[in-house]
Amino acid sequence: MGNAEKFSQDAVLRARVLLLGSEQPSLRERLDAYRVLATASPRAYLPKLFDALVERANELRDPDLDVVLYGEAVDAARRFGADVPDGEERLNRALHGYQHALFAVGRRAEGLAVCEELAEAGRYSRLAVVLAEEGRHGEAAELYGRHIVPGAGDDVSEWTLIEWAAELDAAGRHEEALEVFARVVDDHRHRAAEDRGPLASLVWKLEQYARMLRAAGRRAEEAAARREALALLARLAEGGEPVSWSNIQAWWVTLLSLSGRSAEPAATPEAPLPAFGVHLVHGWSPDIREEHFASIPALERQTDALRESGDLPGLIVAQRRLTVRRALLWEASGRRTEESLRPSFDEGVALARRLTTDPAALARALTDRSMFLLAVKRYEEAHADFAEATALQGDAPIVTRT
Repeated sequence: MGNAEKFSQDAVLRARVLLLGSEQPSLRERLDAYRVLATASPRAYLPKLFDALVERANELRDPDLDVVLYGEAVDAARRFGADVPDGEERLNRALHGYQHALFAVGRRAEGLAVCEELAEAGRYSRLAVVLAEEGRHGEAAELYGRHIVPGAGDDVSEWTLIEWAAELDAAGRHEEALEVFARVVDDHRHRAAEDRGPLASLVWKLEQYARMLRAAGRRAEEAAARREALALLARLAEGGEPVSWSNIQAWWVTLLSLSGRSAEPAATPEAPLPAFGVHLVHGWSPDIREEHFASIPALERQTDALRESGDLPGLIVAQRRLTVRRALLWEASGRRTEESLRPSFDEGVALARRLTTDPAALARALTDRSMFLLAVKRYEEAHADFAEATALQGDAPIVTRT
């Protein structure tokens, strides 16, 4: 018997003794034991090794170690036999964790390859997001279109439809984007009518829909959407939400960030940006999220310089970009106090009031603040701001606020 074979048998014996001992081994000890035993008895121990690797990654939450652990979990899952329960599902779960870890450490090309493998297995959403982050909006829109059945609203989440509409719009396919987003609005109308969806969320969607209609030159439909939103705000101001809802601010923040995409530079594979229209926490790649928030100090310095220079139009644009980032950080941090974010929206309105030659800028700032006030349940103030914004666009009496 050679030394290597004897060592292997000794290692297997020690691993078995460890697992069968009277004391419960630590996760790290079990993981080491499963690594040894999976080489000797893969059918019995590969699934155990897989589970321990995923558990260890969840315990450590270290991006560099996650790459190693999830990479090993992917390898283990690929070696599963056909008799392993949920083998394909477990492989996809490991691939999802692996791509997330790769993006977290900046290895985007490898992460993209993993996302492509997931897409081949029907898990296409991450690939669509990564394509969007790299400015490949036409490819992302096509990917959504291949997997979403027209009219199958019950089988497709609102989040997915919004992502698809955002990519169609970014790809210049504006009429198709409107058709998809109309499905989002219509579905929420039906649910809200049955008290199965919050009115606030419907207002945010109607405001985004109106913005898209305006860009498409469909002014009569835009005005109708804004009047519908205004009526809902009046109802909220009078009696509040008919049913209690929680944790819906992500809808507002997602649509706010989508509204600010045109002010950002175009994304490219060499300079990726967030996939605007995608849920910040559950959708953005971790490296993109980190870089976007890291840009806040530089944007703060830019706005300070613009204040000093007296460039009011430039300041309004930069200040809104900064406000959108602060709103995203507000949502991501979980510390959603009104006081921490309201000054940004108040400043946006104050600056726009000074630019008397551009009522559209004031309408935009008032609408922004209205949607924020709606998120923090300041319904009467939200209604007043939106009424003034609507009037500035020629659709209602003006009610002036400071």
